[in-house]
Amino acid sequence: MQRRDVVVIGGGPAGSAAALRLASAGASVLMIERGELGRDKVCGDGLTPRAIRALEALNVPIDAAHRTDGLRMIANRTVRELRWPGVAPFPAHGAAWQRRFLDAHLVEAAAAAGAEIRHGSDALPALEGDAVVGVDVDGERIHADLVVLATGATGTAARMVGAVRDPDEPFGLAIRTYAASPRHAERHLEACLTLRDGAGTPVPGYGWIFPLGDGTVNIGVGALSTMKGFRTLNLNHLQESYRALVRSSWELGPDLERPRAWRLPMSAQRRHGPGWVAVGDAAGLVNPMNGEGIDYALESGMLAADLFVANPATTPERYDREIGERFDAFLRTGRRFSFLVGHPLVLRGGLRLAVGTDAIASITLQVMGNLVDSATPGLGGRTMRAADRVLGALDPALRRFRAPA
Repeated sequence: MQRRDVVVIGGGPAGSAAALRLASAGASVLMIERGELGRDKVCGDGLTPRAIRALEALNVPIDAAHRTDGLRMIANRTVRELRWPGVAPFPAHGAAWQRRFLDAHLVEAAAAAGAEIRHGSDALPALEGDAVVGVDVDGERIHADLVVLATGATGTAARMVGAVRDPDEPFGLAIRTYAASPRHAERHLEACLTLRDGAGTPVPGYGWIFPLGDGTVNIGVGALSTMKGFRTLNLNHLQESYRALVRSSWELGPDLERPRAWRLPMSAQRRHGPGWVAVGDAAGLVNPMNGEGIDYALESGMLAADLFVANPATTPERYDREIGERFDAFLRTGRRFSFLVGHPLVLRGGLRLAVGTDAIASITLQVMGNLVDSATPGLGGRTMRAADRVLGALDPALRRFRAPA
C-alpha cells in the first residue's frame, strides 16, 4: 500500500505553495498535475504586492518577472495613476509574469524542496464514507493523512466532496490574449473600469492591459454574472470593443493567439471535510471586485501546509476557521457589492465615485490590489468593514432586486 503524508491534486500556485511548504518542513508530499510541466493557464498574469509577499515567504525568487509599481485606473475621461501604497506587511511593488512561467517555476521550487511531482495524471479523492483517505490515480490508491484540492475551477474531484460554487452567489467570466506593444516595459498596470456591451449597457467588470516586459502585453476583459443581460453577453465582442479602445494608445500589434476565456468561481459551498481541504480557486478564494486570486491561492496553500505540520488531526477544521477569519468578510462584501453594481445606474454612479478623488481612488487601489482583509489598518480597512455591515443589512434586498441576467 502506497502512503504519503499529504497528496496535493493540482499544480497551480495553490498546490505548489502547499507542496513546497510541506516538503520544506520534512513532510512526504506528492503533487499530481494533469498537465505537463510548463502547461499554460488562462489568466491575467498580474501579481499583486500581496502575491509578492507570499512568494517571498516561500523563498521563491521571481527575478524573471516584470516588476510593476502601481495601477492606472481609467473611468470615462478620468485617469488616475497611483503607485502601490506599500502598506505593511505588503511591499510597494507587484509584477506581471505569464502563468506558464510562474507555475513551472513554482513546481520546480516544490520539487527542489523535496516534493514528489507527477505530471500527466488525473487524480480523484478516495472516499471511505464521507472521509477522504487518499487519492485514486493511474489505477492505484495512494493513502494520505490529508488531501489538498488545488484543482482550480470546480471539476470532478471538487464535486465528489461538495467543494462546488454556491449557485446563489455571483461568479465572473474573463477572456484574454497577448499582443506586441512598444509600451511593454511600462511599470503600471492599466485597468479601464468603464466597459459597455454591444447594446451600450455598462458592464460591471473592467478591461486590462498588463505589460509583461518581454515585448508583449496581456490584454483582456472580465465581467460579473450580476450584470443586466449577462446571459447574452458575448465576451469575444467585449474583448474586441476594448481592444479597439486601446489599440492606438498602446500601439497594439495583432493578437498573438486566439483569445481564451475562463470562469471565476468566487464562492464554494465547502472548503474542508474529513481528510481534505480546498485551496485557492477551488475554495472560491477570488476577489469579486477584480477577479484576482493568485495571492489568495499562495496564502491558502501555505496555511494548509503550516497547519498540517503543526497538527495533522485538526488541519481541516482549523484551516476553514482561519481562512474564514482572514478573508470571508472582504469576499462576502465583494459579492454583495457585485449585486449592487449589476444595476447600470448604480454602476455609473459608483465608477464616478471610485476614482473621483485621490483619497477614494487610493481605497479603490487597495481593493483592486487585494490589499484589504480583516487585519487591514487605516481608512481602507475601516471602509471595507463598514461596507460589510451596511451591505450585510441590505443583502436580502440586493438579492431580491438583482439586475435581470
